[in-house]
Amino acid sequence: MLRVAVVGSGPSGVYTAQALLEQRTVPAVTVDVLDRLPCPYGLVRYGVAPDHEKIKSLQRNLRTALERPGVRFLGNVPVGDGPGALSPRLLPELYHAVVYCVGAASDRRLGIPGEDLPGSFSATEFVSWYSAHPDAAPGGFVLAARSAVVIGVGNVAVDVARVLARGADELRHTDVPDAALAALADSRVTDVHMVGRRGPAQAKFTTKELRELGTLPGARTLVTPGEAALDPAWADPSALPTAVRRNVEVLREWSTAPPTGGGRRIRMRFFLRPVALLGDDAVRAVRFERTAVDERGALVGTGRFEEIEAQLVLRSVGYRGVPIPGLPFDAERGTVPHDRGRVLREGAPSPGEYVAGWIKRGPTGVIGTNRPCAKETVASLLTDAEALMARGPADDPARALRAAGVEPVEWPGWLGIEAAEAALGERLGRGTVKIPDWDGLLAAARGRDS
Repeated sequence: MLRVAVVGSGPSGVYTAQALLEQRTVPAVTVDVLDRLPCPYGLVRYGVAPDHEKIKSLQRNLRTALERPGVRFLGNVPVGDGPGALSPRLLPELYHAVVYCVGAASDRRLGIPGEDLPGSFSATEFVSWYSAHPDAAPGGFVLAARSAVVIGVGNVAVDVARVLARGADELRHTDVPDAALAALADSRVTDVHMVGRRGPAQAKFTTKELRELGTLPGARTLVTPGEAALDPAWADPSALPTAVRRNVEVLREWSTAPPTGGGRRIRMRFFLRPVALLGDDAVRAVRFERTAVDERGALVGTGRFEEIEAQLVLRSVGYRGVPIPGLPFDAERGTVPHDRGRVLREGAPSPGEYVAGWIKRGPTGVIGTNRPCAKETVASLLTDAEALMARGPADDPARALRAAGVEPVEWPGWLGIEAAEAALGERLGRGTVKIPDWDGLLAAARGRDS
């Protein structure tokens, strides 16, 4: 029997487990899906915006894979060198192969003065807060801010701008934790500025996400025509690729809409590069330099500056992988060196060690991109299977984990968390409401496990 550990229970980890169970090369395979959190699904649970219920429904497909015979979920199993963590050096003693699917856990920084002022956060921190990630800071983000600046023009930036501009009543039917919902209800934000360094044709959001900004009750999305027109494709987007052309067409529609009505305003800004966050004890404004594209297509500064008032700044300029203790790491790319998923040590494949997902290829693609990525890694693993099975791991890794001081939350424990979140929502007069803290999650899991 081939025994495999998959570290990470987000889409890449679940697709890896699914590919291993569906293969026909090795007669018998068992897969333990390990996760640092007591809850499965990774960014589908803790990264998809609460009002994107269709995307969040992907959890049902991931659930089906995790409930298959031969797959075991082991949550609350941190892998690393920290206190209470399972050393990666122990895993090869318990499994024939280990596939690391740990994503990209940190954010890219701007590298500008004032970035660490109070009031400045990564978009991921904000997403974690309204998604009830147990590591998120409990304090409210938006209680006092009147003006918020979102730096970035990708889908995550659209998500956080949309949540800031929504009324709390529109989120009450979602699984947003109660404290975050109360903070959003008390929000004084009137203006959300979403700012990109380049023009509309270079923005990374998808048209579906972009259009949602124009459908929010009580909010208007504004585009300054003269600024957007600095993009050479603005006047005639017909030659652009279809997806990009549609983005530009949506923005052109908004640029001609009359700026009437009250409520919150989402202001789409382009050709502005942040150079400093200003303030003494907290952020009060962001200084930007106007940019332009030169004859070679390179982005250059123009030497002209402007400031946008902001008491809240959310930086959404990309994710970055972090080193996995005991594994090689390409610091420039933020990935583990590999050959078709096989971890490379000094240029040679390391037997029994594999990667899939963002830690393999970088933070690119959509959720579905993880499926072919996982299949490629599994194909490499299966090619190596005969040699890997020549050594015999422990009979039951879960027992070995407990002997090492790790108390896994297995599938019944996760079902206990689900039941507790449903009960919490019922008490609050809402649908399912997420439990936002470690103690609450583990108490719910232990109640079902015991």
